[in-house]
Amino acid sequence: MSIAETSDLWWKNAVIYCLDPETFFDGDGDGTGDFSGLIQRVDYLAALGVTCIWLMPFYPTPDRDDGYDVTDMYGVDRRLGTLGDVVEFIRTAKDRGMRVIADFVVNHTSDRHPWFVESRKSLDNPYRDYYVWRDDTPPDTSDEVVFPGEESSIWTRDQPTGEWYLHMFAKHQPDLNVANPKVRDEIAKSMGFWLQLGIDGFRLDAVPFFLELRGAPEDKAARIDPHEYLAALRSFLNRRNGSGVLLGEVNLPYKDQLKYFGGPEGNELNMQFDFLSMQMMYLSLAREDARPLATNLKSRPKIHPDNQWAMFVRNHDELTLDKLSDTEREEVFAAFGPDENMQMYGRGLRRRLPTMLSGDPARIRMVYSLMFSLPGTPVLFYGEEIGMGEDLRAEGRSAVRSPMQWSSAENGGFSTAPAKDLVAQPVDGSFGPEFINVASAKREPGSLWNFVATLIQRYRESPELGWGDFELLKQPSAQVLLHRSTWSGSTVVLAHNFGAERTSVSASVTGAGTAKQGLAGAYLEDLLGGEDVPFDDDGNVRFELDRYGYRWFRVHRPENLKLV
Repeated sequence: MSIAETSDLWWKNAVIYCLDPETFFDGDGDGTGDFSGLIQRVDYLAALGVTCIWLMPFYPTPDRDDGYDVTDMYGVDRRLGTLGDVVEFIRTAKDRGMRVIADFVVNHTSDRHPWFVESRKSLDNPYRDYYVWRDDTPPDTSDEVVFPGEESSIWTRDQPTGEWYLHMFAKHQPDLNVANPKVRDEIAKSMGFWLQLGIDGFRLDAVPFFLELRGAPEDKAARIDPHEYLAALRSFLNRRNGSGVLLGEVNLPYKDQLKYFGGPEGNELNMQFDFLSMQMMYLSLAREDARPLATNLKSRPKIHPDNQWAMFVRNHDELTLDKLSDTEREEVFAAFGPDENMQMYGRGLRRRLPTMLSGDPARIRMVYSLMFSLPGTPVLFYGEEIGMGEDLRAEGRSAVRSPMQWSSAENGGFSTAPAKDLVAQPVDGSFGPEFINVASAKREPGSLWNFVATLIQRYRESPELGWGDFELLKQPSAQVLLHRSTWSGSTVVLAHNFGAERTSVSASVTGAGTAKQGLAGAYLEDLLGGEDVPFDDDGNVRFELDRYGYRWFRVHRPENLKLV
């Protein structure tokens, strides 16, 4: 494959940046971020090197779940702007070379959505079957609640008709009935609307719940294959936009995730978040031992060449650790969130990385270097590039959804409104905007912002990372993860030290059969400004890693004219 063909599957080597318009930048001074403000910050994202902007929900909403309770799939929340503002933003982003994908919530709506308002009026209402109902008393489902402590059942009795409706999440978010062809048509139609306005794809929320057929009559459920529907949705997307992408939130074991990719055909989700690698990474960080992550990476199944994993350090929800054992989870809690207020639902953390790592610059940079180096597409959550912390005064997931910190000015430069009118309060203390902000970070050559910008540039210059064959390499230290990615005859080698002690790495990095041949004049070329490393007479290399150190190399041969 030539380098030119990589643009056909742009998401395999993209840099995705997730942001919430309401907390990014306030353009009209009312205290809430909006699209007019976001447009003013497009050049900031372009300068960082972002290639795809992921918008969290911006649709009309009562805002009881930070916008994930939608009342209109075709609109824009009036606090954030208009459809015209969205189009102007998309046009501006694309002018700067960035694509735009949008959160798409299709497993449920708000209970104030016109469909649900109609559906609850009577048993024979035309919209009744848009949702999932039952007329018999449901069993105890307290162990199935997604948000423990917030609900006691996944069924709620609705007084007007006396029947129960399904809600896997909050009771103000009734589940849509995807067994109903009319609902499937409505979902496709709304997707088509946003594609027509220039959106390049969708991040699908809670995909397994979206495809849930719970509550459907057995005869109807037997005739429906949810994965056929997901494949049909992917086909629809590609008919409307041949380069469109579906990025799915599927927090399941790998064998189940394969089904959501579409198995051998790879014709369902283009991308999925790698929740397992993320969780094992935190276990490795807690133990200062690379082996949990390495073991997990070895178990990751081979996927269709058109599919891709999305790699992340944290996202906009709680940092879930649900796939760890109870003992492993307690290790991570003890290391990075020992206080109960730092934990959530007994399974996750509501903290950002810099505070979990006590602001240690070396360790923080090692983690982001690791994220960009692992096989997949890196996804940044807004503010990560400057080292923002969380606000534990806020409730629940809102702790990591504080306003973007642009400067040391009042409100962190997010808004000119009085502090009492802000949609959320800025972080307080040593991680607040007085100390952590964009303006100062961009002026400081050694800042985290400039480091992340460099990582993005090197990642974009290294298609091996998104396209290549991944292989873990043997070396003696348990605290070091050493791996390589090879693509189109080119190999990059990457090393990360999870330990607090300096260490030496000695290894063969080129594979069997090349130890003493094919290496004449070759060496490891450092991609991050360090010293190059020669091969010894046996074809091995030896180099040092500082405490929490990281090195990126390309195997350079005399005939290689690639710029670094």
